[in-house]
Amino acid sequence: MQEIEPLTYGRYYHIYSHGVGNRDLFRETDNYDYFLDLYDKHISPIAETYAWVLMKNHFHLLVRIRNVDECLNLTGFENLSGLKPLHQHFSNLFNAYTKAFNKYYETRGSLFERPFKRKRIHHKAYFKSIVLYIHNNPVHPVK
Repeated sequence: MQEIEPLTYGRYYHIYSHGVGNRDLFRETDNYDYFLDLYDKHISPIAETYAWVLMKNHFHLLVRIRNVDECLNLTGFENLSGLKPLHQHFSNLFNAYTKAFNKYYETRGSLFERPFKRKRIHHKAYFKSIVLYIHNNPVHPVK
């Protein structure tokens, strides 16, 4: 079993996931917009986003998890008891989106592969390569 990289305050991560069984995560424009609204609600309070791409059946994010003191300065996080484990914010995003998606399309079951993938970014060169990778992900060469 692959070891899961824990999320840590103040660190940079490449976070990504696919639809279960290559299932589409986004079927229409409104799906993308709704996911981004939920992302703003669940992730923006605990992370800065540097790059992202939402594809039909997967997504990629480049984020820096905020430091604890940055999170504590936000409304509703006046003390450490208000902080959830960092991965829980992402789980809440995926669960909220999945519930709405399944209800709207009258489907059931998991939508995202579990666990969501995350790779810590240790070096500036890797950071740059992930930015390029994310921005070039939707580009397909013409044959």
